[in-house]
Amino acid sequence: MKKIALATTALFMLSAGAASAADLAARPYTKAPPPIVSVYNWTGFYVGINGGYASAHKCWDLNAVTGVPVVPAFPEGCHDATGGTVGGQIGYRWQASNWVFGVEAQGNWADLKGSNTSNNLGFATAYTNRTRVDSIGLFTGQVGYAWNTFLLYVKGGAAVTHDKYDAFTNAPFLAFPTGTLFDQASETRWGGVVGVGGEFAFSPNWSLALEYDHLFMGNRNLNFTAAGNLGLPAGSLTRGENIRQDVDMVTARINYRFGGPVVAKY
Repeated sequence: MKKIALATTALFMLSAGAASAADLAARPYTKAPPPIVSVYNWTGFYVGINGGYASAHKCWDLNAVTGVPVVPAFPEGCHDATGGTVGGQIGYRWQASNWVFGVEAQGNWADLKGSNTSNNLGFATAYTNRTRVDSIGLFTGQVGYAWNTFLLYVKGGAAVTHDKYDAFTNAPFLAFPTGTLFDQASETRWGGVVGVGGEFAFSPNWSLALEYDHLFMGNRNLNFTAAGNLGLPAGSLTRGENIRQDVDMVTARINYRFGGPVVAKY
């Protein structure tokens, strides 16, 4: 009888435990937190260096001889002064949503050279006109659109170049050998620039860019003075030239940006 009572009690306790377990609420489902995504921010000051290739297109029109006007101006021909350029830039950008705005100043040393034989057959001997561009400066505003660490931008503003000009003989003249320098001029020329570039940030502070710029440098009238050869007194007025100029420049750039943190988004 005691065994039957114990078995009955054990069975009752097992049934009560099963019922209590059935009455427990199911474990609630907890959604996993969203992953953290790093979004690059282009805001901040930056400095950098650049280097590349440039070509200055020059066309010369003779408009005076020893101060006497030549009307109409006589076209002496055109040439491209080409070569390398290297320099630096400093600027500031600020980002609003995906749009990036900025200002920048750039200064480059240049070694652009080019020449052509003058079409002027009225001079005593054939001669060559030569151009050298030794520096380029840009002062621009920028507007760009960013896809995280990639930025595509356009720029525009003011440009300045320092240009040197001279002419030398193509054949012996009097007692002077071929290649004798006979007159020269120089100028600092201001104009405008438009450009486009793409930039990639490969670390929180460093970025690489490729940029193309076109400089509209317009027409300028210049007075040439004698170099002291060919029987011409040094510094005397030889001729006037109207010279047109445009510059195309392609540069690779590397920038270091201060501040402007990478923003974490959920």
